[in-house]
Amino acid sequence: MSSLKNVLNFQAGLGALANMFLLVFYTFIILGHRPKPTDMISCQLAFIHIVLVLAGVDIWLWDIFESLNIENDFKCKTTFYISRVMRGLSICITCLLSVFQAVTISPSTSWLAKFKYKLKKYVIYAFLFIWSFNLSFVSNHIFYAGAFTNVSKTNQMKVTKFCSLFPMNYIIRALILTVTISRDVFLVGVMLTTSAYMVIILFRHQRRCKHLHSLSHPSASPEKSAAQTILLLVALFVVMYWVDFIISSSAVMLWMYDPVTLSVQKFVMNVYPTITPLVQISSDIRIIKMLKNLRSKCQHSFLKW
Repeated sequence: MSSLKNVLNFQAGLGALANMFLLVFYTFIILGHRPKPTDMISCQLAFIHIVLVLAGVDIWLWDIFESLNIENDFKCKTTFYISRVMRGLSICITCLLSVFQAVTISPSTSWLAKFKYKLKKYVIYAFLFIWSFNLSFVSNHIFYAGAFTNVSKTNQMKVTKFCSLFPMNYIIRALILTVTISRDVFLVGVMLTTSAYMVIILFRHQRRCKHLHSLSHPSASPEKSAAQTILLLVALFVVMYWVDFIISSSAVMLWMYDPVTLSVQKFVMNVYPTITPLVQISSDIRIIKMLKNLRSKCQHSFLKW
């Protein structure tokens, strides 16, 4: 278990640092230049993933609450609520990013082209709706989380050292699960549809390029690179999200959570927010140029010194 904890801590640290870098980068882009709607979405996603990976290992929130001398019941409800909200926001914002990228690369002859110039206006409304929905949707969950006391008496399901889930009515449990599954199936369906659309657009673009350019000098537009990145992220998200969902749903329906299963679930849940910023950093041309310029300046300063 100690080695598994070390892996989770390393994963959380790597994910937090990579997402903090992206958050700072996109914040400067938004404040200093004319940002694209996808930059605003990526900035929001980086912030969500920072909170998600840190809340997943209960490090920072627990230490803050400990220093403020707050009771365990409030700590458990808060960490559970934040983790669930961020999990919901992650799938919603990823879906939004996929949709906006599909609109961005759509050809001028497509019916989606008329939305291109209104994306900045739509993205603000989308953020307001997504945050409001997730903050309110998860609010009823906090009544079923609290400090761990005695399993034999209260039939609580212990999920961490200090926290547990209280038993809930079977109808309420089934209703929450049904609404959650419906939301997730809809969003994943949208992501897969937009991904299929982007694959078709990229395939057509590549066929045209073969007629215009030699095979030794293929063209790669920023839009094409961005779309390929989004496709990779969506594929990773769909796999990791449903593995996590199957584990958590099985545990809730069977009302049984052992420490190993919980650790594996936390690892799976944090794979996407950890790998996403690394993929974005390695594929965003602006970041690559910035890092190359920074490296050349450092080398120049070192040689001059």
